[in-house]
Amino acid sequence: MKWLCVFIFVVAIDMQSNSVFTQDRMPAIPFEKMTDLQKKYAEEIIKGPRGALYGPFVPLIRSPELMDRAQRVGEYLRYESAIGTKLSELVILITARQWTQQVEWAIHESIAIKSGIKAGVVRAIADGRYPTGMSEDEQIVYDFCSELHVNKSVADMTYERALKRFGEQGVIDMLGINGYYTFLAMIMNGTRTAVPDGKPAPLKVFSK
Repeated sequence: MKWLCVFIFVVAIDMQSNSVFTQDRMPAIPFEKMTDLQKKYAEEIIKGPRGALYGPFVPLIRSPELMDRAQRVGEYLRYESAIGTKLSELVILITARQWTQQVEWAIHESIAIKSGIKAGVVRAIADGRYPTGMSEDEQIVYDFCSELHVNKSVADMTYERALKRFGEQGVIDMLGINGYYTFLAMIMNGTRTAVPDGKPAPLKVFSK
């Protein structure tokens, strides 16, 4: 019984602190140590719009074929989705906050602001507050995605608003962005992927 109490205590610390157990479980593999297949798919990412192998692709390279298939989906959702880059970035931030995914947030916070999302909206999402000052499109996206993550479903009224504004393809792409970045969040949370450039974790860990 004693060991069980210790285990629960350790897990509680791990969940509540960004400073404990932060060892990256799957750090970057030097290019010269990659397999031929890893090198092939790594080079395709580097030559693509991302320009580098970073973030979730650092652990994903351990399964190069999975990484290749995933990054192709992600390339469409991030750069070509039917809801546009600005709103796609908003979805990514909402997903990163829901999963307290530090790397996703660190990468996309500045991109979202540059794409036109107000800094105050971004800060509210980071703090877990309902953002004020959103455009109508942003509010539709925020409500849709928040309901999806929190309730694991979307209410009829929320769905109809999104459908009327973005159409069926837009709704599917928005669902896809939520799903894809949830997948990446799972990968990085599970492998404790380090925040780029050794920067501190940008998101607070909320107590349950």
